Amino acid sequence: MTLFEIVVLAIIQGITEFLPISSSAHLLLPAELLGWASQGLAFDVAVHVGSLLAVMIYFRRDILQMASAWLSHGFSREQTVDSRLAWWVILATLPAIAAGFVFEEYIELYARTASVIAITTIGFGLLLWYADAGAKHTQKLDTLTARQALLIGIAQVFALIPGTSRSGITMTAGLMLGLDRESCARFSFLLSIPIILGAGSLATMELLESTAPVDWSALGMGAAFSFVSAYLCIYLFLSWISRIGMFPFVVYRLALGAILLWFIFT
Repeated sequence: MTLFEIVVLAIIQGITEFLPISSSAHLLLPAELLGWASQGLAFDVAVHVGSLLAVMIYFRRDILQMASAWLSHGFSREQTVDSRLAWWVILATLPAIAAGFVFEEYIELYARTASVIAITTIGFGLLLWYADAGAKHTQKLDTLTARQALLIGIAQVFALIPGTSRSGITMTAGLMLGLDRESCARFSFLLSIPIILGAGSLATMELLESTAPVDWSALGMGAAFSFVSAYLCIYLFLSWISRIGMFPFVVYRLALGAILLWFIFT
């Protein structure tokens, strides 16, 4: 990859990982539409490491409080708000792990195409609009129940399909269940930590087994640009989402889907 491609792809990963517009779709688009070479497994790991570090550093206090509460109260009858939230993150992660093992190969073979991305971008964009427009926006994250967490986790399974957006579908589910926008976003971001960590670990194992040469400078730049863009994205999104709502992202998804369809059929 050229330096320009490294910077663009890393920034795309950092921004789209946490916005409800699908990171996998945007990372596939340059290859589909511009003819760029695939970024490869090593670069994919690097940019996801950058995104993971960004979300973990941003939520470092929440993570420490949840971990401490889970270790001290997680297996007792007297649960705290933080220990329950830690359990709900674990519970909501399980469906995606199970589905990933079952459907990963099928999705890799048949779903990573521009046509699938176009359909899911538009379809799940409209679903996000419906959820946001009809939501009550009243429930806070500290009142989340096990049932709600599991339903959000089941919804997260659809993110295995490129173009769906992991953050988008989990926020959609949260809104439908009555959570306010900021609570939906925060839970979605916390859910991203085990998902990115798990996917990154599997990719790293594949990378270690590979004999292909590694461009460490490209990986370092990719991780750095992904980290900075992801951190800024999380900060700005949480600052603005209660005011602007999901409609701007819905419009973007519809426009992107329309452009993709135009490229496919012309």
